[in-house]
Amino acid sequence: MTTGALWLAAIVLLGSCVQWLTGMGFALVAVPALILLLGPAQGVILANCASGVICAIGLASGWRRVRWGAMVPLCLASACTVPLGAWTTRHLPEPTLLIVMGALVTAAVLLVIRGLRVPALRGRAGAVGTGAVGGFMNAAAGVGGPPISLYALNAGWTVREFVPNAQFYGLFVNIFSVAVNGVPRLDVVQWTSVAAAMAVGMMTGRFLAAHTPERRARTLVLALALAGGATTLVKGVLEL
Repeated sequence: MTTGALWLAAIVLLGSCVQWLTGMGFALVAVPALILLLGPAQGVILANCASGVICAIGLASGWRRVRWGAMVPLCLASACTVPLGAWTTRHLPEPTLLIVMGALVTAAVLLVIRGLRVPALRGRAGAVGTGAVGGFMNAAAGVGGPPISLYALNAGWTVREFVPNAQFYGLFVNIFSVAVNGVPRLDVVQWTSVAAAMAVGMMTGRFLAAHTPERRARTLVLALALAGGATTLVKGVLEL
């Protein structure tokens, strides 16, 4: 296995682990590193594929708790903005794209840490606005989860309510993003390493979830995501 494939496996394993440990975080943790390793376009597409698979597996046991009244406008709005996000990824110069992606990840993490409460994010109008932003961010930078976290916070959802709905949204928006962007161009060794890393990461995350306080795990995820977003932003600035 090449060094690149080993790094790829390590990134996917870490992202999969934190996703199962906290119910969110694959894209926040993995996307900045995947972008630096594979380039912006391929890194985002791979994140979309992996996030979609993880959400599908997680949703298998929680789909009965999906809030359809909120998810329908969220998903429909995201479907309208995914093509714009995909266009952004394909047409911006790479340094500019790194800056945009790094800034989006960093801003999203800071907003989640801040726990921003905005009355406009509540109700159906809030769902439409949140879905639109999430769809664009998911296709452009691979991180559509933070807007949904802010929507759930303002709607007063518990963690038990948030997780299956976030997984449903993640499954939908990632399927749509892959349909627009296509699948990543990886060789057999890379695909094999990604699949194995996802399996090991999910098993590890499930084990750690039973032994790690939720607040500590969430703090770790946000710290890793913030570091990755800042690194991507700086790299983009240095390449201008």
